[in-house]
Amino acid sequence: MKVGVIGLGAMGAGLAESLLRAGHEVTVWNRSKGPADDLAGKGAKVAATPADAFAGDAAITMLANDEAVREVILGGGALDRAAPGLVHVLSATISVALARELETVHADKDVAFVSAPVLGRPDVAEKGELNVLAAGSADALAKVQPLLDAIGRKTWPLGDKPHLANVAKLAANFMIAVTIETLAETFAFAEKQGLDPNSFYELITGTLFAAPAFKVYGPLILAKEFEPAKFKLKLGLKDIRLALAAGEAAEVPLPFASVLRDNFVDAIANGAGEKDWSAMSEVAFRRAGLG
Repeated sequence: MKVGVIGLGAMGAGLAESLLRAGHEVTVWNRSKGPADDLAGKGAKVAATPADAFAGDAAITMLANDEAVREVILGGGALDRAAPGLVHVLSATISVALARELETVHADKDVAFVSAPVLGRPDVAEKGELNVLAAGSADALAKVQPLLDAIGRKTWPLGDKPHLANVAKLAANFMIAVTIETLAETFAFAEKQGLDPNSFYELITGTLFAAPAFKVYGPLILAKEFEPAKFKLKLGLKDIRLALAAGEAAEVPLPFASVLRDNFVDAIANGAGEKDWSAMSEVAFRRAGLG
C-alpha cells in the first residue's frame, strides 16, 4: 500500500520503519528534516508538505498533541487534498473532544477516519509489536488492516466511532500512571520500615501482581533509571489532563487522576519533566524522606 506517515518522533519513526519492512511504499513528513532524511536512507520518500503525504491509500499521523494535530492536519489543508478513497489513521494520543470533532470534519470532507492509538514504548514500535486500539467504520478498518498488522502484534477493534479508541488509550495511560504511583508509594513504604524494596518487588510480581506494567516500571523505579526517557514525564501530565477533561465532560469523577496530576506537576517543578514518566516515583520517595 501507499502510505504517508506524518510525525517522526520516536514512535512515528518506529511506525514508518515497520511499514517499510513490511514492503509498503512509505512517504514521510516531519517538522524537522533530520528524521525524514534518516528514513529516506531506508527507502522512504520525503513529502514537501503534510498534504503531500495524503496522496496514497492511507495516511498515519503520530503527532504530539491536540495543538499539533490542529496545526498540521486541519490548518495545513491535508484533508482537502486527500486522495480519493484515502483512510486517515490517527495514532496520536489526543483529547476525546478533538477526536469527536475530527469525526465530523472527516465526514464533511468525505475522508475515511480511523483512530488507532497504540500501547507500547518506542522500542516496541521499532519491532512492529505494538498493541493497536482501533475504531472506525468496518470498511475503513478493513482497508488499513495490512498497515495495522505491520505496526502491531494485535489490533483491538473498539467500535465504529473513532473517538472510542481515544477513550481506551487515555484510560490505559491513566492505569499506567496509577501503577507507577502504586509502585512508588509501596516501595517507599517498604524501604522506610527496613524491608528491601527489591525483595518486595520480587514477591509481589511473583504472586498477586505479575502484570507486564508492574514488570516494566518496577525495575526502572528501583534502579532510578529515568534517562533516556522512553515516554517523557511532561507527556504523562498531558495525558492525565486529557483524562480529567474527558471525565468532566462525561460527568465521571476521577479523583485519583487529580492526585496524579498534582504529583506530575510536583515532579516537573523538581526538574523531572524531560525524564521518563516513571520518575514521578521520586515524589513519593522525597515525601518519605528518602529522596
